[in-house]
Amino acid sequence: MSENPEVTYHFNEGEVLLFDKPINWTSFDLVRKVRAAIKRHLNTKKIKVGHAGTLDPRATGLLIVCTGKKTKAIESFQSFDKEYIAGLYLGATTPSFDRETRVDKEYPNEHITRDLLEETLKGFIGVQEQIPPVYSAKKINGQRAYKKARKGIDVEIKPSVIEIKELEVLKFDLPELILRVKCGKGTYIRALARDIGERLNSGAYLTSLRRTGIGDFRVEDAMTVNDFKAQLEKESLIEDLKEE
Repeated sequence: MSENPEVTYHFNEGEVLLFDKPINWTSFDLVRKVRAAIKRHLNTKKIKVGHAGTLDPRATGLLIVCTGKKTKAIESFQSFDKEYIAGLYLGATTPSFDRETRVDKEYPNEHITRDLLEETLKGFIGVQEQIPPVYSAKKINGQRAYKKARKGIDVEIKPSVIEIKELEVLKFDLPELILRVKCGKGTYIRALARDIGERLNSGAYLTSLRRTGIGDFRVEDAMTVNDFKAQLEKESLIEDLKEE
């Protein structure tokens, strides 16, 4: 997180705040905590707070949170390219395409070489159709797909048009793979993991996911909710001292 001891917020006029979401929090969990902190700080019952681009609970990393009049910019932020660091396991699949569910099938992976992987990844660059995971927040007849999937109800999801702009192998050590992914709006990295496994004539699922960038915004400049609360306490203390 970048140090900024002189920060002064104007929440109603609008702020664009960068947060590093921890694992096992939903994006709404983070927004709820931020909203509660701001309401206490301003001694108000109402303040507009929203996020630009949902992260799965098991994912960590950059979440843009907007307040006040800046919430009108959320849609534009959602259209920015995203960057992720993704961990994959090669040689098995799960129903959710990540660790939320248990391994259901295992596949050979001995044939997967670095050269085969690099050549396969080239085929993912560009505009394409992707079928989102059934364990996702996609709405099917007004209900979130994951709610139906968790009840064992068959879910049919139509493909979405996405764009993969960059794929870089950061680590290849079978069965582990770490990728840097730069992609457009609406891309599911869990679905990308599934598709990579299939094209390698094997299986794959996501083991970790961290969002490192949204447009020009970087996770290195983000703060935790505790950082934010500490800044608000410091700002309140400064204001109290001014009034003395």
